Amino acid sequence: MPVAVNTLLSADDYHYMLRNSRAQAALVSNALLPVLREAMQKGGHEIESVIVSRADDGLAGGEQAMVDFVAAAQPLPEAAATSPDDPGFWLYSSGSTGRPKGTVHTHANPYWTSELYGKGVLSVTESDVCFSAAKLFFAYGLGNALTFPLTVGATSVLLAGRPTPEVIYQRLVEHSPTLFFGAPTGYVAMLAHADIPANEQLALRLAVSAGEALPADLAQRFSERFGVDVIDGIGSTEMLHIYISNRPGEVRYGSSGYPVSGYDIELRDDDLQVAGGEIGDLYVRGPSAALMYWNDRARSIDTFQGVWTKSGDKYVRNQDGSYTCSGRSDDMLKVSGMYVSPFEVEATLAEHPAVLETAVIGKTDAQGLVKSKAFVVLAEGQRASGDELKAFVKERLAPYKYPRFIEFVNELPKTATGKIQRFRLREREGGA
Repeated sequence: MPVAVNTLLSADDYHYMLRNSRAQAALVSNALLPVLREAMQKGGHEIESVIVSRADDGLAGGEQAMVDFVAAAQPLPEAAATSPDDPGFWLYSSGSTGRPKGTVHTHANPYWTSELYGKGVLSVTESDVCFSAAKLFFAYGLGNALTFPLTVGATSVLLAGRPTPEVIYQRLVEHSPTLFFGAPTGYVAMLAHADIPANEQLALRLAVSAGEALPADLAQRFSERFGVDVIDGIGSTEMLHIYISNRPGEVRYGSSGYPVSGYDIELRDDDLQVAGGEIGDLYVRGPSAALMYWNDRARSIDTFQGVWTKSGDKYVRNQDGSYTCSGRSDDMLKVSGMYVSPFEVEATLAEHPAVLETAVIGKTDAQGLVKSKAFVVLAEGQRASGDELKAFVKERLAPYKYPRFIEFVNELPKTATGKIQRFRLREREGGA
């Protein structure tokens, strides 16, 4: 059973995944062979063979080139007798809330995401060219760049290196993608770039965002600059792709949109459904749900609850049936006895012209009370004071929601997918 692994991780991360998955073989590129060797040297689990993408004179014992491995293999007399519900592959979660979890998916799950989201929402056809900043080893990128285009015979543009604004714009101009898949942090960087191509140089018909909730101001600025809708949505490794989404021509900026056909949504509080307009825990039911977390019974039971999957996100259902993110369940703050959504504060701070990006967490003050703290990255060449930003939020939100503490930083801790790791910030503050 294949386990797709992020190629940007450290030896410690690979060591954890090797031990957790109990992998029997590793297929690795020559460039990543040194870090894999380092991970294997940490011990705790031995794999039987290492298959390297290209022949190399420096291969050690137990390592062989892919071409030699294939040449020595014997063909099976017939295809394996698998069923749609059999475990088909694993994906490790990105680790935005702690150690990655080995999420076990079935053979049928890519079919369902392609049918319900790829065709049902994006209307992907064979004439489309798909370009995803998210890599194939992420659930988001797997659909964007592999299963969606290949299901209909479309073209996929792959990127070997990091998706910097320069590289993204180069691909958008040279390969004329019609669909671009990014994340909020990527869209921030693209708009801040000094050399943005003219719209006439591009063939985009639609941009897609996922990974974290997309602030309305950021989406509107990108849409106005490039003349295309940016449809935000929420998905997860556990559901393999997006299950709530805005739609082309039906965009409510600042929200994650509407349930994708084939998925049911419930918002709960202590296992009871909440009324519209109230914050609740988001549960989703649909055919692409994973089977379990490998070797993690406790978290499997907590997340996969019968036909429902607990997302770990807090949401609000709006009057028009759309859903708006209120942050992760473990990110919600209770300030002065009232819940504060970190995302709401972040989205408001992001409207200030000097703010490039921000993350809000809880910080315990001298009286032992939890107050909100904002970590702020300023845009290049911009200046702002903490008092100025606090006043900016006070003018736009209820007074109790403004960040009591503001710290200016050069960058925010993120996963390889660009998700802000707020738990790293909480660890730095000693927890809240």
